[in-house]
Amino acid sequence: MHSDVESILFTEEQIAEAIKTIGKRITDDHTGKSPVIIGILKGSFVFMSDLVRSIELDCELDFMVAKSYGNAAVSSGTVNVLKDIDTDIAGKDVIIVEDILDTARTLAAVKEILSARKPASIQICTLLDKVTTKKVSVVRADYKCFDVGDEFVVGYGLDYAERYRNLRYIGILKREIYEH
Repeated sequence: MHSDVESILFTEEQIAEAIKTIGKRITDDHTGKSPVIIGILKGSFVFMSDLVRSIELDCELDFMVAKSYGNAAVSSGTVNVLKDIDTDIAGKDVIIVEDILDTARTLAAVKEILSARKPASIQICTLLDKVTTKKVSVVRADYKCFDVGDEFVVGYGLDYAERYRNLRYIGILKREIYEH
């Protein structure tokens, strides 16, 4: 598994420090409120687990399954919602947690679905913001840990074909693994 990684972009320690910083910002920005934190599965689960433990507020947690990649290295362009949230978000502050903001198609679709439910606000928190590939310009991260280039990254919840999520770091996957 480690031998499939070309190089490490962010270590476990760098990730922990960035999440601590974002958690404090969310806590400060939402003082006196109880936001609903919605993770987009599967990729966000590791990040969200550490993130919510760094937020010092009462908050509700929920999850959606929305994907546009399947087992490919490139987004299909079609977003499928496989599991919706169970929480009533009307009048509540919502923070969507995503592993990577890439083309932004998935988050644009999720944001549209959730906006129809009349939350007080919707913000986006992402572990990685891939600044070079945005297809949907209306979606921006309100909170992000790191910017990344156009490399294919894995680890810390990010996968390729459901593999590598359990790496404790974020690394660049060797091209020969996904281009065969």
